[in-house]
Amino acid sequence: MTRPPPLLLLSLLLLLRIPGPCSGERSNSALEEIATEKEAEESHRQDSVSLLTFILLLTLTILTIWLFKHRRVRFLHETGLAMIYGLIVGVILRYGIPPTSGHDKPLSCSQEDRAYTTLLVNISGKFFEYTLKGEISPGKIHNVEQNDMLRKVTFDPEVFFNILLPPIIFHAGYSLKKRHFFRNLGSILVYAFLGTAVSCFIIGNLMYGVVKLMKLVGQLSDKFYYTDCLLFGAIISATDPVTVLAIFNELHADVDLYALLFGESVLNDAVAIVLSSSIVAYQPTGGNIHAFDAAAFFKSVGVFLGIFSGSFMMGVVTGVVTALVTKFTKLHCFPLLETALFFLMSWSTFLLAEACGFTGVVSVLFCGITQAHYTYNNLSVESRSRTKQLFEVLHFLAENFIFSYMGLALFTFQKHIFSPIFIIGAFIAVFLGRAAHIYPLSFFLNLGRRHKISWNFQHMLMFSGLRGAMAFALAIRDTATYSHQMMFSTTLLIVFFTVWIIGGGTTPMLSWLNIRVGVDPDQDPPPTNDSFQVLQGEGPDAERRNRTKQESVWIFRLWYSFDHNYLKPILTHSGPPLVTTLPSWCGLIARCLTTPQVYENQEQLRDEDSDFILNDSDLTLTYGDTTITANGSSGSHAAVTSLDGRKTKSSSEEALERDLGTEAPEVMSRGTRLVFPLDA
Repeated sequence: MTRPPPLLLLSLLLLLRIPGPCSGERSNSALEEIATEKEAEESHRQDSVSLLTFILLLTLTILTIWLFKHRRVRFLHETGLAMIYGLIVGVILRYGIPPTSGHDKPLSCSQEDRAYTTLLVNISGKFFEYTLKGEISPGKIHNVEQNDMLRKVTFDPEVFFNILLPPIIFHAGYSLKKRHFFRNLGSILVYAFLGTAVSCFIIGNLMYGVVKLMKLVGQLSDKFYYTDCLLFGAIISATDPVTVLAIFNELHADVDLYALLFGESVLNDAVAIVLSSSIVAYQPTGGNIHAFDAAAFFKSVGVFLGIFSGSFMMGVVTGVVTALVTKFTKLHCFPLLETALFFLMSWSTFLLAEACGFTGVVSVLFCGITQAHYTYNNLSVESRSRTKQLFEVLHFLAENFIFSYMGLALFTFQKHIFSPIFIIGAFIAVFLGRAAHIYPLSFFLNLGRRHKISWNFQHMLMFSGLRGAMAFALAIRDTATYSHQMMFSTTLLIVFFTVWIIGGGTTPMLSWLNIRVGVDPDQDPPPTNDSFQVLQGEGPDAERRNRTKQESVWIFRLWYSFDHNYLKPILTHSGPPLVTTLPSWCGLIARCLTTPQVYENQEQLRDEDSDFILNDSDLTLTYGDTTITANGSSGSHAAVTSLDGRKTKSSSEEALERDLGTEAPEVMSRGTRLVFPLDA
């Protein structure tokens, strides 16, 4: 007997014989149509009520946030409020609304060995189509499963990934503050990539020991493999310190600490989702699909690198295409169309990556960074304001919606599995994984950093490892098996604890660790005694700029020069004309890619640009009391002043101060500038 095709429309003939003449059959048919219409209206009403519930939750959250800000209450963040309101509504829906029976008696299909996505049922010659909702445990068939309202407020996990996550991730990239991010780029990359991998494997191995303990004491009722433990480690390693970052921003905490925490959380989400995809792709050869296989392991590593790099390229390419469209068209004359195109191109990046088998979170993140760096310069003033505000509002609503749904899901999700041993073990594993993530890596990073990551910074980074929207979205995406249901329930409790307890203790922790607050974003740490530095002026401002540039990652400095000379002039109206940077034989291409705005507003654009150029005459080094210029002459320290006594600076220096606040010697070589830090 051959098996039907994968998408089966299975016909079941139920013998429901209705006696009577044909007129009676027509009457019954009319009654059935009326009943169907009433059921559709009732379903529409329940859909409206469920959506209205979430809108009212968000409205109440916003009003309470205003009250907290007015009263200067900081012990509870807006996300914690949203979760509390979600919990209250979940209790009401679970225990305050009587169950409605919308199910007939169960039918047995013992001949089939698997569930089908679509089911076509033949009832007395009429065909009815049913779709798969998921497996129901026998004990819950006549319990919460009969409550239609609970099913209505339980969203498809794809809603989180395709609708709610894109604006949250894109806003993180679009609102990135480049200066402090790139100044700490090396440390951020180590924390985000290596740290997340370390945390994943430590948590996964510890949880595997917990699972073995549960099996030993008889608390494990189904299969729980080692790969499931690693998947839980990847899911729970996704940090989302939105509460801590909001308090940091409000109190103006130390900018380097903010940059480290924000940068790690932004890239950490991308790494966690790709890491979880790689673990799912782990498929050893042979009979035991959960045994260790070196070939399968390296294949998973390749999948990780392939997915991440492919997603990265797709996000960057989409941003570049948007930049070119906004540059070579006159969309800036129609701000509404310009904003709409920007919005659609940015959102489509996520869906395009998912459709191609990549990760939309990574794509939309780097699309946001690319749009902020290039496309933003081509937008009209009105569109710049609109896009910033649009994604800020979408980010706020989506994030609070997810946290409200977390509170709701604690009571409305119908497949919870709470195991005290697993929950306690997970909390311990998360703590140890975060500690192994922060302290050893900080030690090695301090070996190469000029301004060390101090112990109070490390303790704060350790404390700020909150879990949030990304961990929840990854956990709820697959709840089909016993192990995944237990992982989801545990993840939900960890998110509650970290947001309420750790998020609420941020302000006291800042005070206890003596971390600076009320800091000017442009202020840097106190100067240190260095014998070799760049002399671009006198006073604390010059010292700050000198230190900042020396601390920037050298590979970033190299890319920054290439970007200023070639990429920005090609993709935007900013930067120097290409005819001055490209070789003479590329003159035709340079004139085609350079728009008239570059020539008409060259000085203004140069001032607004965040890039820089240092000429040979600008380069002055000092060692001890000796000053050495680029042409080899030396002399004592002298500040160049104008006739009115003020220090003069080139426009490129001023542009650099605004963006990175950096100045350092560079080696010039026909259009390509190599920039290296002075200290190793």
